[in-house]
Amino acid sequence: MIIIGIDIGKFRHQAIAMDEQGKSLCPSFAFENTDEGFTFLLKRLSPFQEKDCICVGMEATGHYWLNLYFALLDLGMVVHVINPIQTDAVRRINIRKTKTDSVDCKYVAEVIRIGNFSDYHVQTKEIQQLKQLCRFRYGLVDEMVMLKNRTIGILDIIFPEYSTLFSNVFGVTSLALLKKYTSPEEILKVPTKRLADLLSKNSRGRFGEEKALEIKAACKRSVGLMDNTFAFIYQLRMTIQLIDYMGQQLEDVEKQIEALYSSCDCYLHTIIGVGITTAAVIYAEVGNIDNFDSPKKLVAYAGMDPSRKQSGNYESTHNSMSKRGSTYLRRAVWNAAVVAAQKDPALNAFYLKKRDEGKNYMTTIGGVSHKLLNIVFAVMRDNKPYFPRV
Repeated sequence: MIIIGIDIGKFRHQAIAMDEQGKSLCPSFAFENTDEGFTFLLKRLSPFQEKDCICVGMEATGHYWLNLYFALLDLGMVVHVINPIQTDAVRRINIRKTKTDSVDCKYVAEVIRIGNFSDYHVQTKEIQQLKQLCRFRYGLVDEMVMLKNRTIGILDIIFPEYSTLFSNVFGVTSLALLKKYTSPEEILKVPTKRLADLLSKNSRGRFGEEKALEIKAACKRSVGLMDNTFAFIYQLRMTIQLIDYMGQQLEDVEKQIEALYSSCDCYLHTIIGVGITTAAVIYAEVGNIDNFDSPKKLVAYAGMDPSRKQSGNYESTHNSMSKRGSTYLRRAVWNAAVVAAQKDPALNAFYLKKRDEGKNYMTTIGGVSHKLLNIVFAVMRDNKPYFPRV
């Protein structure tokens, strides 16, 4: 058998051929991530293909490997996609610290030759689409957080009292006010009745003239920067518009995610603390549960397994999460665990027990997350709804 190791890149890949004894059969060579490049690769491999069967190995580097993977699969080749962590393990064996494309492709081939690896399981197109949308949603959420932090920073300069006027600065009523009138000076120029009408309309009658007078009073006594504020006000106005627009995008993306998830035969949303969007993230990141033969492996895939530190007679008793798996899965499970720790009877009992034992909050939620992944494993394995133990 001939082993082909391929180091994946955005615009070009690097490949090398190796026999089963680890001997290089040719110098490493580069080929473009294009149709012409794939044709060049096949031409370089044809002499080996005539003599022996070919096994190809590549790393799951971002999304850049997908096109080449499917092209080789269509040609009937045996293709293994491995986690870059496995290649790093082989790289660390060498004393010299070397990382180049020509060397990396050899490490990939070496991992395949040794055989101690696990394949990255390529999911169905439906799951890939769901995963793409879920990850895109997390990107929007993170950008929203950044914009909101920027907004708070500007308000602290031009109107520091504003945060006391609303329970949520980014609620519907507050955003409507900031979109219309951005600075204390602008608010003071607005007639009280017009301001009250704006507040009443966007709060569904909860706020009115009393709130308008409270806001105007805060504007009058504000210690915010009054002079040379054009740049701050302009930036604040643009940022508020971005928050509003991205909020609409987020709603639309979540509708698309819900529609895709509803077409899946899955019951993750029945787990307490797991909403539809979170269920979609977990389902998309886990994919086929048959890839995991135990809950322990699913926990490790989420990077929620403890990192063990041991040397001689010393073994650490304060181990943190390894955080080596899917960051999206870990994030979704952690957020669900925060809710489940309070609302799920069994997990709440576990949470209270650990807190009474003196465990801090973060450690306890980590434990709840671990148990929640066990529930996820059981629900996906049995394909049945979750019923909490009372």
